Amino acid sequence: MQFSIIVPVYNEAPLIRPFLQRLRERAPEAEIIVADGGSTDGTREIAAGYCDKIVASERNRAAQMNMGARAASGDVLWFVHADAEVPQECLAEITCILDNSTAAGGFFRIRLPGRLVYRLTDSFAHYAGLLLRMRCGDHGIFSRRTAFIEAGEFPEVPLMEDVEFFRRLRHCGRVICSPKRIVVSPRRYEEIGRARLTFAYGLIAMLYIFGVPLSVLAQIYQRTCCAASQDRISLA
Repeated sequence: MQFSIIVPVYNEAPLIRPFLQRLRERAPEAEIIVADGGSTDGTREIAAGYCDKIVASERNRAAQMNMGARAASGDVLWFVHADAEVPQECLAEITCILDNSTAAGGFFRIRLPGRLVYRLTDSFAHYAGLLLRMRCGDHGIFSRRTAFIEAGEFPEVPLMEDVEFFRRLRHCGRVICSPKRIVVSPRRYEEIGRARLTFAYGLIAMLYIFGVPLSVLAQIYQRTCCAASQDRISLA
């Protein structure tokens, strides 16, 4: 299998070099594509020396990932966030999953490092996701290129493009969970507040299941999460 890893970024200058170096170490044979959404902090210039391709689009995660996928040469597409740490032998694990001819793609379990409360958070997210048949981009979703195209790429919506894509992907074949863990940065929890962010995610997921429009969910996210982030910056 030929792998292409697509990394959507926006103003990730402090993270992008160590992230790409570690990614290259753990997935040396993969094509790495950075999909930039108009960074203004030098992210794109830093990334240039550590990836195979850089593509640019408007600042929209779905549009960025779709642009990266179109530029990719691999027959397996893996979408990874820049604040994540992929597991050892990750490509061998993906190969093992996709050796099953009924599999359209898969994802990894997440681990939030640090505080004990995060063990509860990532465990709850895992089992709630199984129950609701939902996964977000933090889980490192991957798919066959053919399944990605059949699923219609990532919908360019204001929120939850990854969940929408995941649900579409399930109609193309099995989507298998790897027991290996992808380590996800807790920076959003630290920035916004653990209780507030957990509540916001739970509320948005519940409203999504009940069919509340994504535009409304995006407004809720902006008010509960982005506003809190700005408040903390102002206080600092």
